[in-house]
Amino acid sequence: MTYRLKQQIWLLILVFATTGALAQNHIFSLEEARQFAMENSYVLKNTRSDITLAQKEVWKTVTIGLPQVSGTANYNKFLDLPVSLIPGEFFGEDAGTYIPVKFGQDYSSDFGITVSQLIFDGSYIVGVNSTKIYLNLAKHAHEKTEVEIRDAVTQAYYMVLIGQQNQKVMEDNLENVKKLFFETKAYYDNGFREEMDVDQMRILVKNAENEILKAEREIAIAKVVLKYAMGFQMDADIELSDNLDKFLQPLTSSGTSSSFDISNHIDYRLATNNFQVSEKLLKLEKVAFLPSLSGFYSYSKTAYGNHANLFKSSVSWFPSSLVGLQLSIPVFNSGQKVFKVQQAKIDLEKAANNRMLAETTLQKDYLTAVAEMESAIEKYDNDLENRQLAEKILEKSKIKFNNGLTSSTELSQLETQYLQTYGSYVGSVMQLLQADLKLKKAMGEL
Repeated sequence: MTYRLKQQIWLLILVFATTGALAQNHIFSLEEARQFAMENSYVLKNTRSDITLAQKEVWKTVTIGLPQVSGTANYNKFLDLPVSLIPGEFFGEDAGTYIPVKFGQDYSSDFGITVSQLIFDGSYIVGVNSTKIYLNLAKHAHEKTEVEIRDAVTQAYYMVLIGQQNQKVMEDNLENVKKLFFETKAYYDNGFREEMDVDQMRILVKNAENEILKAEREIAIAKVVLKYAMGFQMDADIELSDNLDKFLQPLTSSGTSSSFDISNHIDYRLATNNFQVSEKLLKLEKVAFLPSLSGFYSYSKTAYGNHANLFKSSVSWFPSSLVGLQLSIPVFNSGQKVFKVQQAKIDLEKAANNRMLAETTLQKDYLTAVAEMESAIEKYDNDLENRQLAEKILEKSKIKFNNGLTSSTELSQLETQYLQTYGSYVGSVMQLLQADLKLKKAMGEL
């Protein structure tokens, strides 16, 4: 074996290994698909950013009550010194006359620092407490979005699985119909069948091929929806490792027994959070009637001169400092604050009503989901039995057709009946899986 040939073989092995690794990375179970969506969904990336922004807002509010330090520096040149009028009698002039006198020097400079500290402000106290509620609101909104993404991923995953199973059944059906077609054509060629029988079988073959094409398109569309919900790249292929039986078997064997704790549901917690926000906003408007108190300390130095350079050692700098308290008392604002309090009370009443509405809605959704789950199980059982019966009838009819005991028209009708019952079965499977999702979502367990 030449060296060049060895290189080509190793290159092929490397390509196949890499392709296999990539394909493996694109195979997802339902739980893996959900986890991928939690990490890569663009919507969730934005809600995580909202949580970070809320955390920054908390610290921004807290810093308002921490010491504040500011510094100032000025350098000035008078183009024209200010003039003051001095009574003339001070200089021996007649009474009633004034002498213009310029005070000051051409250049001046000063610098200083001011330190202030908020001592009491009701709005600040309420604001700091409110920031934690706003942070919880952002976290709950993120959790709500996670639930919606998991729901979307799960439904799309189910659609792909159902499409794949449907395609497999259609392929098996096509194989059986082709077999019948070739057998019927062979009988016709030997004079044991009519041409109409051959044409009828050819129609069944074409219909079966169309059903496969339809199933392939449905799978392709379902995969696009799944990749979109997951935040997966659209130009990459994706495969599923779970099968329908994994999800159907527990639903058809366990029934609909479940418990419901409304306090755990994200929608109820969001409504409660909004109610708490309205409570804090009302308190914020009420404390606006309280005074605020802050302390401050200021220190500065100033220099003057008739020359531009004030930073020579011969120039004197004169210090000054000040310490004090500042009290701000709201006295009269034409009733503006009163109206704000009244508006906040109305908003609080609305938030309370919304929380009660959320509680009632969640109870209604739960009871409805339980009833729909029971109906879905019953429909699934019936459609499964009908499909099995239609399949059994079709198989017997094929045997009769091969033995010349039934016509191709009757066989075609039974084939159509089987496809219809199978279509109903597929619909009931999807209805059952969606009912399970709806029940889990109503219980806050998704």
